Amino acid sequence: MSVEPLDFLSQPVSPASSVSRDGELGAFLRSHRERLSPAEVGLPVGRRRRTPGLRREEVAQLAGLSATWVTWLEQGRPVTMSGRALHSLAQALRLSRAERAYLFALAGKPEPRSEADPGVPPALLASVHAIGLPAYLLDRQWTALAWNQAAAELFVGWLDEASGEKNLLRAMFLSPGLQALVADWPHRAARLVAEFRVHSLRHAEDPPTRALIEQLMADSPAFANAWRSQDVEERQGGRRGFHHPARGLIAFEQLTLVPPAAPGMMLAMLMPAE
Repeated sequence: MSVEPLDFLSQPVSPASSVSRDGELGAFLRSHRERLSPAEVGLPVGRRRRTPGLRREEVAQLAGLSATWVTWLEQGRPVTMSGRALHSLAQALRLSRAERAYLFALAGKPEPRSEADPGVPPALLASVHAIGLPAYLLDRQWTALAWNQAAAELFVGWLDEASGEKNLLRAMFLSPGLQALVADWPHRAARLVAEFRVHSLRHAEDPPTRALIEQLMADSPAFANAWRSQDVEERQGGRRGFHHPARGLIAFEQLTLVPPAAPGMMLAMLMPAE
């Protein structure tokens, strides 16, 4: 079976970087096709094969695509593929998670996440408590999954025992304790929304993400204004100031890491500022 050409658009490419990326995409697909044997994918070996690995026609058959499109892609022609077609190619070529992510990046397409959220690696959870500095782990909706004692002592109004709200966005806009803690709260809160807009792009249609945004739009005029601004910012580290009720004005340098084993999650650490 082959898909209709509606899944693809052939476009002229002018920038040199796009031409180079098309070539890289073709080389990547060809290399992984040649690594697979017919037996690995359940195809008969047959007699003499003039090419290593699978034939292009066999990859097309496994992916449910046109052999012409597979050939054009390997030749580096300027063909833009749909996410569905890329997903089919990734499955046909038995790509690993990292290889699949690389394929989507080369094609310039956002990688759709799996329906089921991956579990949190136990070592990642343990690492939060092994860190001596304030540290916490966020899920896709920026709800804290784990935090250490140093973070609980720092983040009054969010991670302390008295707070029942562990979602960072909800606490930032709805917790008076966290609002009083964060220095320059209006700026930090607006920036947090701009960062979340970028972070949540890949799973913006997930029910938990939609529900979080819709509820905050209803509960917090400040969040609603920030969200409607359409501002976007990368999640970055940098100086963070706090008006701590017991320790006074203190400052940290925040470092945010994205664990490769847990896509969509973030590990944040705060180091004392000089």
